[in-house]
Amino acid sequence: MPPTAARAPAAGERFGLGGHARSYVVRVRGGNMGALPAILGLIVLCVVFAVLRPSFISKTNFANLFTQGAAITIIAMGLVFVLLLGEIDLSAGFASGVCAAVMATLLTNNGQSWWVAMLAALATGAIIGLVLGFAVARIGIPSFVITLAAFLALQGVVLLIIGNGGNISIRDKTIIAIANKNLPPALGWALFAIAVIGYGSVQTARIVTRRAHGLSHTTYSVVAARIAALALVGGAAVYFLNLQRSRNSAIVSLRGVPVIVPMIVALLVFWTYVLTSTRFGRHVYAVGGNAEAARRAGIDIIRIRVVGFVICSTMAAMGGIVAASRATSVDPNAGGSNTLLYAVGAAVIGGTSLFGGKGRILDAVLGGAVIAVIDNGMGLMGYSAGIKYVVTGSVLALAASVDALSGSRRY
Repeated sequence: MPPTAARAPAAGERFGLGGHARSYVVRVRGGNMGALPAILGLIVLCVVFAVLRPSFISKTNFANLFTQGAAITIIAMGLVFVLLLGEIDLSAGFASGVCAAVMATLLTNNGQSWWVAMLAALATGAIIGLVLGFAVARIGIPSFVITLAAFLALQGVVLLIIGNGGNISIRDKTIIAIANKNLPPALGWALFAIAVIGYGSVQTARIVTRRAHGLSHTTYSVVAARIAALALVGGAAVYFLNLQRSRNSAIVSLRGVPVIVPMIVALLVFWTYVLTSTRFGRHVYAVGGNAEAARRAGIDIIRIRVVGFVICSTMAAMGGIVAASRATSVDPNAGGSNTLLYAVGAAVIGGTSLFGGKGRILDAVLGGAVIAVIDNGMGLMGYSAGIKYVVTGSVLALAASVDALSGSRRY
């Protein structure tokens, strides 16, 4: 057995902290680095910006980081599904813009309620994904070509809805609250406690189930360490977010966890469950890893690909809603500029492979954090947009290189 090969676990074997550490080292040496580069990069970036610009670690800026990268992170979550299939969606940015424009038009121009406008935006995203998925999976058009065509077409659709030089303001309080309001401090702590307890319960139940079936499983000490890590990091974040950030708290109180944070956590948990604990999720990895082998195994690869594109565009619609909420308006450039590049970059920087079959929803969150930190930190330091693009592009190129080199080591 090569020194970098991972040993298959024996039936009923237990893995403690030492076993997990050794297994992780073996995986890294074998080229499966996972999210390690993103985590290390995030730590280095935060330290550098904190030293060069102390205001980076201020209470206000810490909260801004969550809202600043929220839309990109959500769009990247959807792109993970397409990348896992070994495909690409170049239209996700403008798909988010079209969906945001649909929502804004229904809200402001047609006087519809917020939930009708939001459902219409999500439905628009699902239809876009259905068309793209059908073109790729059934007709056989390469995803790069058809999504590039959609990139151009959807850009025109945004212009047709909004109009050149137009702007649709959003005044609905519920929509605006998504990216601009905070939870009451007590509710933030309550959700944090629920998250920690829920995570601990799921991990404990998994040990019990696997042990009952005679399968390899982790020890309770490992679960306790994971819960402690989650409680430490999450508790520190909630504590700082609950501090008063307003310069004049007597007039305006600004404290609490941003509303968008539990939304992203909920999406992270839901889509992680879909990918790791459902038949559909296993089929996504199978199709991305080897489509022909998946087809011979009886997997409906056409359906899997279509659903993957539908999820991607629907999440793009959700990202467009968040972006419109943050800006409180939608203009003809909605979903354009660097939206797509940042979203794809977030997924890849986080650890999702461009070659298909490897990645997690958590990758989008970590990569989105890296993108937000770069954009925010360099903005505080007064660098121009050109410098930001150069640095972000360099980080993306480095992440893609790590992915390619890791793949070559695995084979």
